[in-house]
Amino acid sequence: MRPPLVWRTVPYLPLGLIAALGATLAYVVRLPCRAGGWNDQVSTYTNFCYTDIYPLYFDRALDTQNPYFAQVPFDKQVEYPVVLGEVMQVISWIARWLEIDKVAQAVRFYDLTVILLGISLVAGVLLMAAVAGPARRWDALWYAVSPAVVLAAYINWDLVAGALSMGMLLAWGRRRQVLAGVLLGLAIATKFYPLMFVGALFLLTWRTGRWRPFLITMGSAAGAWLVVNGPFMIFAWEGWRRFYVFSQERGVDWGSAWLFFQNKGWPILGEGDVSTLGMVALGVLCLGIAVLTLAAPRRPRLAQICFLALAAFMMTNKVWSPQFVLWLVPFAVLARPNWKPLALWQLAEVWYFAAIWLYLLSQPPLSRNDLGIGDDTYFTAVWGRIITIGIMMAFVVRDILRPDKDVVRQAGIDDQAGGVFDDARDRFTLTSR
Repeated sequence: MRPPLVWRTVPYLPLGLIAALGATLAYVVRLPCRAGGWNDQVSTYTNFCYTDIYPLYFDRALDTQNPYFAQVPFDKQVEYPVVLGEVMQVISWIARWLEIDKVAQAVRFYDLTVILLGISLVAGVLLMAAVAGPARRWDALWYAVSPAVVLAAYINWDLVAGALSMGMLLAWGRRRQVLAGVLLGLAIATKFYPLMFVGALFLLTWRTGRWRPFLITMGSAAGAWLVVNGPFMIFAWEGWRRFYVFSQERGVDWGSAWLFFQNKGWPILGEGDVSTLGMVALGVLCLGIAVLTLAAPRRPRLAQICFLALAAFMMTNKVWSPQFVLWLVPFAVLARPNWKPLALWQLAEVWYFAAIWLYLLSQPPLSRNDLGIGDDTYFTAVWGRIITIGIMMAFVVRDILRPDKDVVRQAGIDDQAGGVFDDARDRFTLTSR
């Protein structure tokens, strides 16, 4: 007989409180900017407190109009999928209702957004703990209070997608395919990166032959995505497509390895079309993940494949913003909860967080070389992230090829987030063919 719900929630209370502490620390980190530093770029960068939330209130006309329907130039439309756009709209309505002064509205918009993101962090941590299971519940502390998470938490709205992604993983693990699909569709309509989890589910479905749950989940995801996107596709086409046009046309940006290749003038890698090169590189990595999934001696865990797919997406992307660490932390920990490579990666992320703002100080229009750092120093931070994530990927691949090395499975667990994959028999493998 299962214990009452109230008793089942007790073990999660400390994690929720620690996650709330992490959310509070993330707010404190940005207090120098909230007190007026946002109006001075030098102050913003030297205090390491930049956020997109405050400036976009003005730059995307949220102080006067609604996202996607705004009568503004195309490049001033909100460049996010519709769930985030509507989150921004609702919070801007509240800010306008509470404050008359425009600057006060923007500060209120930031504060209200931070409350939502803090709740999203707490929810994401609790959901991650539930996914990890009783034996590894405390692994969620990496998501709650790791330095990189605290520093990056309120740069953008990524924590909303993080909570939806963890909810999707928990629903799938509890074999609630419709709910998992709905949450996946909403996550993709919030930030595009959860699309990579479709490939992970597909590969493990191919190996196990559990097609019905997969198709139910994909159908539910497509339905949820259409429900939230359809009205904007019909009534605000130009505003709706801004995100997709921006993603396609965006050039090489901060954090990407492609920026290094361009800066150093590498042949082909630094001179070719980055959209094509990035897609080819991602395709090669995904093909390798597919072969690994179908050829491994034992079926990989879902979190392992999700982590590898998401890491491949980030490493080959045209831009790698500091807040992207929020995407990867929960999946990295679920894939391989070993503190040494995780700590090394977190150090690299903290160094990158400092390096990007110091580098921007030395770039036009500020050109404050007395305060900032140069190209070579900045690119040590870029490659620090790539190398440390590559190390973690290598360990996950090792664990897949040698399941006895998998820390999670050493506890007698097959796949705590696998749902129908948990203890499933193989129906297709490359080695059997």
